[in-house]
Amino acid sequence: MTGHTTTSGQADAAGGQARLDERYGRTRQKGRRDRTIIWIAAIGFAIVLAAWVIWVASDSTDDSVAHRDIAHRVIDDRTVRISYDVSMPPGSSAKCALQVQNDTHNIVGWKIVEIPASERYTQAFTDTVRTTQLGVTGLIYRCWLA
Repeated sequence: MTGHTTTSGQADAAGGQARLDERYGRTRQKGRRDRTIIWIAAIGFAIVLAAWVIWVASDSTDDSVAHRDIAHRVIDDRTVRISYDVSMPPGSSAKCALQVQNDTHNIVGWKIVEIPASERYTQAFTDTVRTTQLGVTGLIYRCWLA
């Protein structure tokens, strides 16, 4: 008789637990649905991550042109001379954007210069940039293969 009572008590406890689980949203269906949502989110994240990795790997920005500011000299209120080096594969030509900034870091002068092909990896240049007001610094903004 004690075995029968225990089984009946376990059944009542299991039934009570099932009612509590259903009452508070802890059903098998909800667990399955939650796992499905988590899997879908994980797969979506993996797809986005893979797409981002492929996009970054195939980015067309070319890092094969390097540049270095050497010096700048303010000639007068409307002119700055910029000296710089450009390094790129021999036989390649490039373009560089030079800029002049004033004391509040606003751009007051801008010039695109063409870098001719050469057999040397690094070439030195000096160019003059006209400005709209007194510049305090001259530098290379960016270079790219032409």
